[in-house]
Amino acid sequence: MRKVTKTIKKVIIFMNDNIPLVKVAMPSRDVLMPSLEEVLYSSMIGEGEAVYEFERSFSKKFALNHVVAVNSGTAALHIAFLLAGVKANSEVITTSMTAEPTNTTILNIGAKPIFADVEASNGNICPDSIKQRISDETKAICVVHYAGYPVDIRAIRKIADEHSIPLIEDCAHALGASVDGKPVGSFGDFAIFSFQAIKHITTVDGGVLVVKNEAQLQEAKQLRWFGLTKGVPRDQVDIVQAGFKYNMNNVTATFGLAQLESVDALLLAHMENGKYFDEMFLDMSGVSPAKIYDNSSGSYWLYTLLSDSADEIQKALAEIGVESSKLHRPNHLHTVFFSDKTHLPNLDRFYSRLLHLPCGWWLKKRDRERIVETVRGAVLK
Repeated sequence: MRKVTKTIKKVIIFMNDNIPLVKVAMPSRDVLMPSLEEVLYSSMIGEGEAVYEFERSFSKKFALNHVVAVNSGTAALHIAFLLAGVKANSEVITTSMTAEPTNTTILNIGAKPIFADVEASNGNICPDSIKQRISDETKAICVVHYAGYPVDIRAIRKIADEHSIPLIEDCAHALGASVDGKPVGSFGDFAIFSFQAIKHITTVDGGVLVVKNEAQLQEAKQLRWFGLTKGVPRDQVDIVQAGFKYNMNNVTATFGLAQLESVDALLLAHMENGKYFDEMFLDMSGVSPAKIYDNSSGSYWLYTLLSDSADEIQKALAEIGVESSKLHRPNHLHTVFFSDKTHLPNLDRFYSRLLHLPCGWWLKKRDRERIVETVRGAVLK
């Protein structure tokens, strides 16, 4: 009986030591629950002052102007495409190495995703490949700061300006990342952030749209609320463009306001873990850290490791209870996007070597050390 008890204890310890790839970050109960209870019983749980306060607070915290809070990052992206002038039969130059909603949103408008290749060193969209795919039908360029690693945004901004094409930054993975000391999301004509459950911070679900041109701000707010203008009596308002039910509500905004109180510590933990892995893997035989450009600072939503032994590393990590994954399937491989004309050799190379490791606030020092030692052992086999 004593032997069985010891075995059970070992199993419980192993289970408790399991390290997920992603994890929901919730604010302190003492911070969240009183404010949440207040809004729940305030009789105003739809879009109201809490939403507008979240917009102001997010804007101030991340130095981003003209912020519109919505119910998902996908909703923000849809509005961004429409404001950029994307319509049925338009072409949008985009990346295949992303979560699918980046590109299904383009299809939902009736437009066509044109997949540019990526940098094999980090999976981010390649400026030269963007240039090669510009046509008379190109109405927008959409870039994704994949896994929290900033794209070469200066080069891409230059291309967009030279061809007078709106630039959209998908920053769903990259809250807190920066280029030349400026936050991601401040370079595009539009930018979106996601607060879906497993992102750096969550509002349960939600997102924001950042609009560079203040003249388009009112239209963005109308598009998030059926085309209606808030504050105008419903019997007097005039809809000039059909909008959507994309607004954030006071309940999820209250989550967001509580999250902003602790966001610095959350982001710092991701960044410190990412930099630790960069240092440990830099000179390790058989692996390479994904590239972060000299002028950039990543937010390491996930850690991106590259290795010809990716499968062996994943199996070794699983044996010690650490989850790792390629996470996303290249979008162009899905039937809904598939074209036999799509040729992305750099993406093929990147994806074959890709393995995402946990990098978030839940990692302890010993967890990081175990991960590094396990990777080392797997590539030396």
